[in-house]
Amino acid sequence: MAVFRSPSTDGFELLTTFGSRARIGALVSDFFAGPTSRFDLGNALVVDLLTGTLESVTDLTLFGGANALAMETTPGVCEIVQAGAAELLAPGRYRLTRLLRGQRGTEGAMGNPAPAGARVVVLDDSLASLPIAEADLGIPWNWRIGPESRPVSDETYVAQAFTPAGVGLRPFSVAHVEQPWRRPRTAGDLTIRWTRRSRALAADSWGGLEVPLAEELEAYDVEILDGASVKRVLSANTTSAVYASAQQTADWGAPLGPGDTLDIRILQLSALVGRGAPKTVTLTF
Repeated sequence: MAVFRSPSTDGFELLTTFGSRARIGALVSDFFAGPTSRFDLGNALVVDLLTGTLESVTDLTLFGGANALAMETTPGVCEIVQAGAAELLAPGRYRLTRLLRGQRGTEGAMGNPAPAGARVVVLDDSLASLPIAEADLGIPWNWRIGPESRPVSDETYVAQAFTPAGVGLRPFSVAHVEQPWRRPRTAGDLTIRWTRRSRALAADSWGGLEVPLAEELEAYDVEILDGASVKRVLSANTTSAVYASAQQTADWGAPLGPGDTLDIRILQLSALVGRGAPKTVTLTF
């Protein structure tokens, strides 16, 4: 198969070729939201595969990345799920359990539910990555994919418009946002603390004290929310930000204290692709 692209509707140039077939399929039934950072033992993922097979794996193999599937929860948005147990129900139909949800930073893409019929792709070595350069991001390319043995104008070619957004380069959402009630405090300056996550594979090591920084510079936006609107944005270059007493008074009429709650959204910034995945938390005082 050949992949051509062009910024217009003609002048297509060959970008790459590939010769392997992916294992693709669809959800048989609705698939509901579940926990992250631990096994989801309550949901079952039932899929029909057009080609290929699936099999159960040990937990150690699972933690190494096996049995990963990208499931389209809404158009263009996928949750990555891993399955430890695979049960063959009928030819091509599998019931997948012992699930790990929201893998590789896709917890924000989890559907509730992901609808029956949603597309599923098994993530393995048969997939071919498109060689998209950083300079290509944001450009509305036109693509044509078809048999390498035929010209790009042949009717067998599939035409599609697609703008690479660099989603795979966006920082993960932060983790472990500290709740104010965990520390004795009185009304006054509030220090909001969290833990950085990283896309670097070295971040999976249990031996390190802190995950490596995968960006050129460390930077965050902390949005102070009032319902759906953003009341204030705090900037930080460490894993904490100070919401000063004077700022709280300007925003809410008085400093926040016991009995109050505060909705915030934290985003790590990338110099290349901008804001990363958001982490929204309600702080309780």
